[in-house]
Amino acid sequence: MADSEQQQKRGAEFAIQKIYTKDISFETPNSPDIFKQQWQPQINVDLNTNGAMLEENVYEVVLSLTVTAKLEEKTAFLVEVQQAGIFTINGVGETDLPVMLGSFCPNILFPYAREAVSDLVTKGGFPQLLLAPVNFDALYAQHREKAKQQQATH
Repeated sequence: MADSEQQQKRGAEFAIQKIYTKDISFETPNSPDIFKQQWQPQINVDLNTNGAMLEENVYEVVLSLTVTAKLEEKTAFLVEVQQAGIFTINGVGETDLPVMLGSFCPNILFPYAREAVSDLVTKGGFPQLLLAPVNFDALYAQHREKAKQQQATH
C-alpha cells in the first residue's frame, strides 16, 4: 500500500501548539501635528505569510501585517505585526501541506493579528481600525498562479 494511502487511512492530524506575537511595532512619525488634521486617512495593508519546518510534522507559520495610514502625504501611523503559530501537521499529502501552511494556518492567525493592530491604533490615539476579513484561500491561489506564470517565462 502506498504511503499516502496509509496516511489517509490513519487520518490527518492538526493541532495548535502555540500562538504568539513574534514582533510588533507602532510608529506615529508626525505626531502631535497629525491629530490636528481631519481624519480621512488612506489605509494601505500589506500581508505576507511564511512557513518553516521546526521538526518533523511541526511547523512555524508567521503572518506579517503592515498597516500604513496617511493623511495626504503625511504618515499618520505605521503598524507592523508578526503573528506566529506553531502547528503540528501530520498525515497530509505533499500537495496539501503548502495549502495548510499558506492558507489554513494564516486563517487561524489573522484574528489575533487583527486584534493587535486594532489595540495598537486605539492606544496610539487614533480611531479604532478594524481590518476586513481576508480570504487566504484566494490569496494563496493567486500566489500559486503567479509562481506558475513566472516559471513558465523562465
